[in-house]
Amino acid sequence: MELVVEFKSVTFSYLESVVLRDATFSVCRGDFVSVIGPNGGGKTTLLKLILGVLTPNSGSVQLLGGEPKTTVPRVGYTPQQTLVDLRFPISVIDVVLMGRIRRSGFISNLLSGYRYSRADRVAAMESLQRLRLEDFANTPFGNLSGGQRQRVLIARAICGEPDLLLLDEPTNNIDASSEQILCEILTELNKTMTIIMVSHDVRFVAQCVNNVICVNKTVATHPTSELNEKTLHQLYHPNEVRIVLHDHR
Repeated sequence: MELVVEFKSVTFSYLESVVLRDATFSVCRGDFVSVIGPNGGGKTTLLKLILGVLTPNSGSVQLLGGEPKTTVPRVGYTPQQTLVDLRFPISVIDVVLMGRIRRSGFISNLLSGYRYSRADRVAAMESLQRLRLEDFANTPFGNLSGGQRQRVLIARAICGEPDLLLLDEPTNNIDASSEQILCEILTELNKTMTIIMVSHDVRFVAQCVNNVICVNKTVATHPTSELNEKTLHQLYHPNEVRIVLHDHR
């Protein structure tokens, strides 16, 4: 099985504070996994190591068979928080097209006055179709709901045709119906790309992903079927989490 991400004995510290210790795990092509854990446990740090933004103090990180800094153009990424002035007059299609600039070097293309090609525009519309937003292509980005804006940002991330999609807390500030739509869309996207998603929403994780990566300074991986109260109590403080099962008969 081809490995998309591989951590070998990775330790990372901010000054004297250890954030990850001896983390060893792998993600295979076609996987849909979620990174879960308490605040400050190292989830976002783990994503930054995958992206090559941070370098481990010890151990190694492989991304798509190479060093993260060289293979990261093949990754689509949606950060936890995107600071946008919603009054800025930009359309949905223009936001999604930004994902095409990055494919061959954002800075060089920006400085040379990059012009979108017909292929870029076709790819942007296809991305919007996959996120069920094609009817909003010419809508001002600021006019969308929170859930719709989140899906536009995911469309931007996949517009560059990545091999790996990284999502940092994609369910933040969206309602239950938007979560269900997002789960269906991500399950469909997973047919053509590997997905790693950071989420605090255990209920959302349980219905969408195949495996979980539990992060709280150390790292352990489990199939979703093992995501139970005992597993979560080992990850979180016992008083911080409870599982509620709903009978929808």
